[in-house]
Amino acid sequence: MQNKAFSGVVQCDEGISWVLASYFWDMNAESLDYDVVAFGAHPDDVELFAGGTVAKSVSQGLRVAIVDLTRGELGTRGTAETRATESALAQNILGVHHRENLDLGDGFFEVNEVSLRKVIEVIRRLRPRKVLANAWNDRHPDHGRGAELLHRAAFLSGLPKIDTGQEPWRPEAVYHGIQDHWLNPDFVVDIEGYEEVKAQAIAAYATQFHQPGNDDRAPATPISSPEFLQHLKARDAAMGRLAGVKLGEGFQTKRPPAVDGLNSVC
Repeated sequence: MQNKAFSGVVQCDEGISWVLASYFWDMNAESLDYDVVAFGAHPDDVELFAGGTVAKSVSQGLRVAIVDLTRGELGTRGTAETRATESALAQNILGVHHRENLDLGDGFFEVNEVSLRKVIEVIRRLRPRKVLANAWNDRHPDHGRGAELLHRAAFLSGLPKIDTGQEPWRPEAVYHGIQDHWLNPDFVVDIEGYEEVKAQAIAAYATQFHQPGNDDRAPATPISSPEFLQHLKARDAAMGRLAGVKLGEGFQTKRPPAVDGLNSVC
């Protein structure tokens, strides 16, 4: 199916194109172009800000990949190892083709030449048309740094004089998903019908989020309460209402998406 991602403000009949990635890089990924690669600062970020969008994209036959920038090793609950197991389960639930982890260092990665080159290598290898990234401004400081890292790496990846032994590749656009803090979206993806898959992918992170019926004695965090899960559902409903649909995921972009004409805008 031809990728017609983001031809309008809200998902229309034409469909959106997306691509996810596998935590453990399989060798076949090296030679395949992806419609979309979704980058998250931590395992579970992509599920939180774009789980419905990813699930819908996969169901439309699009090639999707997820790349986690860190292992989430500084999280109060769980370990890097449990997060890896959980992210693999979430990948399977979403049906994502490929997922990998750059292990840049939870809480301490910076936007510098080392991290930029690592992300450039991934972009040139996976060759996404569209990139998803964290929000520019959010509760966790890693999210904003991840947003800046992807914004810069996507541009630099297209410069031939940066030698990584690969062909230059610049994605068409970088879209920043709205996660914890409320931000006004530049466009909203209609995710009605994919809310349950999203919820299941989030629930795969059993160490991080509230599990109904479990006797949870782990330390409480801002995302471990049942109220946080209610917040996510309410946010998707609010985003959808803004765009005139039942449920939605909002994204921001520095460059407005182009449309073919008024008939392309929902």
